[in-house]
Amino acid sequence: MTELTISAVKPRAVLAPLARPITTAVASIEKAPLLLIDVETREGVVGHSYLFTYTPTVLAPLAALVANVGEMLIGKTVSPVDRFADLEGTFRLLGRQGLAAMAIAGLDMSFWDALGKASGMSVAELLGAENAPVRCYDSHGVFRADRDREMVARSVSDGFEAVKFKIGGGTLADDVDTLAQIREIIGPDTRLMVDYNQSLAAPEAVRRIRRLGDEFDLDWVEEPVPAEDYHGHRTVRAKVATPIQTGENWWLPDDAARAIDADIADHAMLDIMKIGGVTGWMRAASMAAAASLPVSSHIFVEASSHVLAASPGRHLLEFLDVAASVLKDPYEPQGGALTPRGPGFGVTWDEAAIARYSV
Repeated sequence: MTELTISAVKPRAVLAPLARPITTAVASIEKAPLLLIDVETREGVVGHSYLFTYTPTVLAPLAALVANVGEMLIGKTVSPVDRFADLEGTFRLLGRQGLAAMAIAGLDMSFWDALGKASGMSVAELLGAENAPVRCYDSHGVFRADRDREMVARSVSDGFEAVKFKIGGGTLADDVDTLAQIREIIGPDTRLMVDYNQSLAAPEAVRRIRRLGDEFDLDWVEEPVPAEDYHGHRTVRAKVATPIQTGENWWLPDDAARAIDADIADHAMLDIMKIGGVTGWMRAASMAAAASLPVSSHIFVEASSHVLAASPGRHLLEFLDVAASVLKDPYEPQGGALTPRGPGFGVTWDEAAIARYSV
């Protein structure tokens, strides 16, 4: 494989329409604010990645940060481990959460994509894994019977063996009613998970999970209390029988190490943007495996399918697609599974769509 040298880093901001809006108890996202990153090399290979900022307000400052950091990297080799160390050092005094961590992850993913393209291999193959199907769950927002019954039934008919919904916007009685309707649609054999999106205090979380866990045979309850409340998560986990899932808000491998050491969860859900791209993910996944924590993914279906394929303790990939509208050939699950493809992440921008949705 030819050594690649960075010649330019070019971020572009878009508001990408979503086929299925992301709905929570407190907000609804109709368009995904994405920062697309192109890392160009002297050898003509271009690595792609994208970041999801949740709010358009962050797009401009994140784009400026990525562009500024990119200037520092021109002339250096596309060597993800070495560049990861460089970028960690750049932000050590400032701190490496938030926009800094996102920039690190976006660049890291572009580096891995470029290496895959240069070698003619997928990122999964570069990591030593096969391009084999990864089991998914279909990830839904807040359920409304008048709107969502057909969509939920379609998840099951499409082959998903597991589904997840966001709850917690009302009372325990509301949660019971919602899950009863969902369980009626999906039947007794489809696995069911719920996400409280950090909305509860620990005592209320314990009360609700004790009622819901057994009654609706929940596979896991996700972030019942604020993500940074390690004591709360540990307390809830100790007092309920249903597994607790957290991790999507762990920033870089150091955060994963602290959370795992605090014994706050039964499952680890890694977000490739927050955990530090491919390089950060593989380090955190190894930590989770050493603690016997099954590893699942959080959004970013394209890149996540590659790293999850190579992860020890691989569990489930969250199918929640935010970038399909700006890709020429979006990833689509088959029979409830997603197969990584190459070269790199197997992603090609739809330039006409990008021009249309550019901000």
